[in-house]
Amino acid sequence: MFNIESELLYAIAQQESAMKPGAIGHNRDGSTDLGLMQINSFHMKRLKKMGISEKQLLQDPCISVIVGASILSDMMKIYGYSWEAVGAYNAGTSPKRSDIRKRYAKKIWENYRKLKGMSAEEKNKRLSIASNK
Repeated sequence: MFNIESELLYAIAQQESAMKPGAIGHNRDGSTDLGLMQINSFHMKRLKKMGISEKQLLQDPCISVIVGASILSDMMKIYGYSWEAVGAYNAGTSPKRSDIRKRYAKKIWENYRKLKGMSAEEKNKRLSIASNK
């Protein structure tokens, strides 16, 4: 749908929620991150217009991944298919947050690299465990 590797989305979910679909994160700026992909409440106005609720983000990991992929795709329209775009998924696009983007992207790269080195059997086992959480 968004032409983003599943391993990259998985690596982001690992970092964002430790693969916990019902995860809720509270940020210093007062916003909240919801679900497997930790979708920031900043996006809720747009998502509600599309019929997606906070409850769905917390209870349906597939919706969380689709929304996360959509947000990452938006960042890729700005930065290209790059680690800068991956960093912007978490840190946004402000030039002042460049270092935060780089640190976040490095964490995702480490998760991604490990996933790419796994056998198909290992990946399926991890996905099975994650879907049962």
